[in-house]
Amino acid sequence: MSKLTREHPHRNLFRELWISSFSLIVLALTSGGAALAQTPEATVPAKSTTASPEQLSSSFAEVAKVVEPAVVNIDTKGKVPDVQVEGDGGEDADDILEFFRRRLPSRPSYAVGSGFIVDPKGYILTNYHVVEDSARITVRLQSGEEYTARIVGADEETDLAVLKIDTEAALPHLRFGNSDAARIGDWVLAVGSPFGLARTVTAGIISQTKRETPSGNPFQRFIQTDAAINRGNSGGPLVNLRGEVIGINSQIATSTGDYNGIGFALPSNEAEYVYKQILSSGKVRRGYLGVFLDSVKKEFADVYGLPEAKGAIITSVRDNDGAAYKAGLKGNDIIVSVDGKAVESAQDLIARIASIEPGNDVVIGYLRENGSELESRTVSVRLDERPSTDLVVDDNSRRALPVDEKAQEIAPLGLTLSEMNPNFVRTFTLRGVKLGEIFENNDLSGLVVRSVDPASFVADVKDSTGGPALSEGDLIRRINRVTVTDLESFNRIAGRLSKGSPVVLHVATYDRRTRRVIPRIVQFTIQ
Repeated sequence: MSKLTREHPHRNLFRELWISSFSLIVLALTSGGAALAQTPEATVPAKSTTASPEQLSSSFAEVAKVVEPAVVNIDTKGKVPDVQVEGDGGEDADDILEFFRRRLPSRPSYAVGSGFIVDPKGYILTNYHVVEDSARITVRLQSGEEYTARIVGADEETDLAVLKIDTEAALPHLRFGNSDAARIGDWVLAVGSPFGLARTVTAGIISQTKRETPSGNPFQRFIQTDAAINRGNSGGPLVNLRGEVIGINSQIATSTGDYNGIGFALPSNEAEYVYKQILSSGKVRRGYLGVFLDSVKKEFADVYGLPEAKGAIITSVRDNDGAAYKAGLKGNDIIVSVDGKAVESAQDLIARIASIEPGNDVVIGYLRENGSELESRTVSVRLDERPSTDLVVDDNSRRALPVDEKAQEIAPLGLTLSEMNPNFVRTFTLRGVKLGEIFENNDLSGLVVRSVDPASFVADVKDSTGGPALSEGDLIRRINRVTVTDLESFNRIAGRLSKGSPVVLHVATYDRRTRRVIPRIVQFTIQ
């Protein structure tokens, strides 16, 4: 679980929704169900403001019937962690022995989350933290069909990611509602896969709007709800009684790690803006002043003689080449309006500026201290683009996130291999390894496994202990009874294999505990 880390008196109560990688959660994953609805997009007719329990129950059932077909279960497989082993590698640290020495049991993490289809062509919206650092993303529809998804783009500021699956048929999808119209006390439903239990529907009311959390930012002012939200609900929709998405379930406040009656959903208006930006340009472009800010509070207003505690104080100008510096804004200036509309706080100012396209001009109203007086001024500012960690894909769908990402060319079977280091035998001898007991005539020919693509099926092949059958530093000596001494010989054999072909590898693994090289057999079928 990743906690909300900003310092706060009750920070231990706040935690982001997290996805367990424990086998219990993986075993709990379910699929199947009724066929997908044939109508791609629908909403439930509005009900009267007063309804009997029976009418309300009927409303819930109608909403669930409309929404569930467009909600998906998301399974992710994380990268195998890069394990560091203590020890002095000395001057031979670059040889192949170091790969053997570093071989420790390591397993990829598995996670489960939720998402929902927003376009019949297969575009899906979810939380970024659901798919962050994923090597492979699998989307399961209500029908039980599974698809491998790719990430179109992501925005860490709002913790959102857009996925894409490729299907021939049009998919049922949900419509965004107007989150600004959401009222405290309105009924809402949360749909998702808590603990891997797909298509779970919970009901509650909106407890608060524009709620800030300790780890939040100006782009995360949440709808708070008491609808039950748990691990696995991340990325699922919060819908009104018309079946419209008014929020994306993103965080919970909890003392146990699970449902405590307080959940947070990113408003749909913000989510829709991010979604459209990612589709149009692959990233979210936000306006930027280039200043550090603080909010005007009661104490500041009292000291400076302001009529009310509103406004944003420039604590410093960030750089000498930014929009604010060029416009002549300075530290201690108090920004009170943008294009004639009053600024409530620093967060309000950031959100307002960020919602404007970079390169546009805005009129900033501000107060500047002059002796004991505050002079009222205005200035036109041409906005820069807000620096961010937005993740972008190029035209070939290769991206910073590791979905379908290969840092280097992956050889057949999802393995990156290299040929033997000629100094390898000498190095082992110096380390006291008894090679003669394992390899006849100290013959260490073979190919070294440099890495295993975590998105490949080979990464899922297990050894007798349940660990990965192949790992960095293993030495492949034979494939299907043929000795391999170089990449050409391995690729020649691997190139003749096809789906369903059996593979038997003779592998040598260095056991650093016994300081011995252990021969092993790895068996699997090409998937």
